Amino acid sequence: MSSDNNIYSIKKNSVALTEGPNRAPARAMLRAVGFNREDLSKPIIGIANTWTEIGPCNFHLRQIAEAVKEGVRAAGGTPMEFNTVTISDGITMGTEGMKASLISREVIADSIELVARGNLFDGLITIAGCDKNMPGTVMALARLDIPGLMLYGGSIAPGHLNGKDLTIQDVFEAVGAHASGKLDDAGLRAVEENACPSVGACGGQFTANTMAMACEFMGISPMAISEVPAFLLEKLTSAREAGRLVLELAKNDLRPSKLITRESIENAIASVVASGGSTNAVLHLLAIANELKIPITIDDFDRISNKTPLLCDLKPGGKYVAVDYHQAGGSRLLAKNLIDAGILNGDCYNASGRTLAEEAALATETAGQEVIFPAAKAIKPTGGLVILKGNIAPEGCVLKVAGHNRIDHRGPARVFEREEDAFAAVEAGKIQPNDILVIRYEGPRGGPGMREMLAVTAAVKGIPELSKTVALLTDGRFSGATHGLMAGHVAPEAAVGGPIAALRDGDIIHFDITNRTLSVELSDDEIAARLKNWQPPAPRFERGVFRKYADTVSSSSRGAVTC
Repeated sequence: MSSDNNIYSIKKNSVALTEGPNRAPARAMLRAVGFNREDLSKPIIGIANTWTEIGPCNFHLRQIAEAVKEGVRAAGGTPMEFNTVTISDGITMGTEGMKASLISREVIADSIELVARGNLFDGLITIAGCDKNMPGTVMALARLDIPGLMLYGGSIAPGHLNGKDLTIQDVFEAVGAHASGKLDDAGLRAVEENACPSVGACGGQFTANTMAMACEFMGISPMAISEVPAFLLEKLTSAREAGRLVLELAKNDLRPSKLITRESIENAIASVVASGGSTNAVLHLLAIANELKIPITIDDFDRISNKTPLLCDLKPGGKYVAVDYHQAGGSRLLAKNLIDAGILNGDCYNASGRTLAEEAALATETAGQEVIFPAAKAIKPTGGLVILKGNIAPEGCVLKVAGHNRIDHRGPARVFEREEDAFAAVEAGKIQPNDILVIRYEGPRGGPGMREMLAVTAAVKGIPELSKTVALLTDGRFSGATHGLMAGHVAPEAAVGGPIAALRDGDIIHFDITNRTLSVELSDDEIAARLKNWQPPAPRFERGVFRKYADTVSSSSRGAVTC
């Protein structure tokens, strides 16, 4: 690509904010916080930071932001940092606070959009560390469509106990083992104290690492830079490079709408299913596509998964963590293997300025690694996610098949109106082998906020007699750490009168993964009769952000977006 060497030529938006006699008041106020005339004459690059001291995923992002700003200054721009909100999924899991998580995605996108439009930035870097940060910041980049990129704060190091790598998944599963008497107090405490040894996002191929990878393959994050783990000194070097890159993107007018296309989103989907990634990627990629009016539907995920082999042996379904993925060869190696298999479109551009094929050509593989496989040695011939439809989920639901081999399950429903009741039943030993837990009124509108069910699913996985015999379905979500026969995002949700609202204890439910169906053994007439007298529940929140969200949110089958 050609590049204009005159850095001042890319100061296209902020001219209206900083230049001319009538902007003297604005310059006076900016001088008050340390900017001088030379600073304000340069392109102004917004740095949207999701820093917080509540949890390890985002705690270190102040340091990363400083390195990003160094890179921006060295490339001839003036960085201006601002903050937005974040919610830690791992901390809020299993509580009412978890309702805030998905809602925060919309608030993050809205707040970044407001600050960027208000301050007329010439470019934008967003720094994200946790599950909803990444899609939220990318949604803002897509709306604004000014040169920019998303930089991931990076993964945490694995914990260690008794020669075993630990992640937060192990802590949740230890809770289930403790409740069933399989683990004593000292054992639970040991897992708790050793699982999270440093800053960084949860270490498996859970939602944070899934979305970080997806954003590399989608092009909005620079490949091999964004994936560097949080605790490595190399992270600060990569952050400086990200700061430099945003000026290059501006010089070449390589805006988000040129990076995020239908083809690049399909590349992102392929990376998710090839890596055994989180079901949450379905919601988030649909939401990002919506911002640019790209016609991606829930059915595209099943189509792409069906032709994409599972190539990564990553937790929660596999053995390894994100640090191992990076050290094995990372996203460049996975891209190379998928391009070699004819799965990806290598012509799509990355925020690095190179095409995906050019990035893949730079791949280096660590000798003897057993994390990322070529297609000829695929773990499974098809990808890690499937979309099921049927008389319970006419609009569809999402199920992760990486890490387990159950493809058919039939059993009686145990119906719960909220997550806490299901968790209490598991802890009290009231769930029997072959039961199918149904947790409803936890969808986008009914929750509101579509809570993740990791507390329940991990508790089930922690009880050996249940872990391979019990299934679960919900109109809520699952954590990226969830594994097993668990169907989430059932749509339409119960709160709008979806068929899941008609289910009763003892109804026989059938998971048929081969035929992609999730059904209850009831006639259409019986389901309609049960729903005839159904009444929507009263809103759980009468005012505030939760009520605004519930009143405007769409179905999970459309990404649970609010616009």
